[in-house]
Amino acid sequence: MMFRQDPKTTPGPVTTVILDCDGVILESVSVKTDAFAELFSFAAGKKEEIIAYHLNNGGMSRYDKFRYIYSDILKQPLTESRFEELSHNFASLVHQNVVRSPFVVGAEEFLESYHNRLALHVVSATPEGELLEIFEERNLLRYFRSVHGAPEKKAVHLRNIASRSSCDPSTFIFVGDARNDYSAAKEAGIRFIARIKEDEPDRFMGLAGIEYRINNLQDLDRYIRDVTC
Repeated sequence: MMFRQDPKTTPGPVTTVILDCDGVILESVSVKTDAFAELFSFAAGKKEEIIAYHLNNGGMSRYDKFRYIYSDILKQPLTESRFEELSHNFASLVHQNVVRSPFVVGAEEFLESYHNRLALHVVSATPEGELLEIFEERNLLRYFRSVHGAPEKKAVHLRNIASRSSCDPSTFIFVGDARNDYSAAKEAGIRFIARIKEDEPDRFMGLAGIEYRINNLQDLDRYIRDVTC
């Protein structure tokens, strides 16, 4: 089901679609959650809190999560060598599982249908080099004008995409599945569409200015056709 969230919002034409990756293009959120659980299995008494923090901060880079977990949950110093070890181990745990993750319903068809009609970009919290490798292995790079990841913040990427485009930023939409995605869109002045997986809680409750909520990219296709007709 797809519906307007804010009755004050008047949808306009769309020239540019910016997509998050995990939970928007690929159903890979659980892969990252499993990796956090394994990575911090040594902290048995804190593991539930760590997983809750990870889930409540979707759209945040793993690097920022590692720093917070050590400083505020484990209350331990995070040395540079330990940080590098965490980063390497996390990447090893998730890479092939993300490559094998299924598409969000309608994602493959959406990319095939729109990549020659609209400007498509990716902005993700996944490290950029890792993201590019995954997209290359999945043969997805051909669909996008640009692909961006950590360590740069999402809002910076969104502003940069807008500044390099000849299109009015009011015709841009960013599709994300986390409150951090919503915040980045608001900071960059770009319309936001929330992807909420069916049967999962709405993490966007109480937030104003969400143009639509969608369950999948079939809904996104319908939304774009509705506002461009």
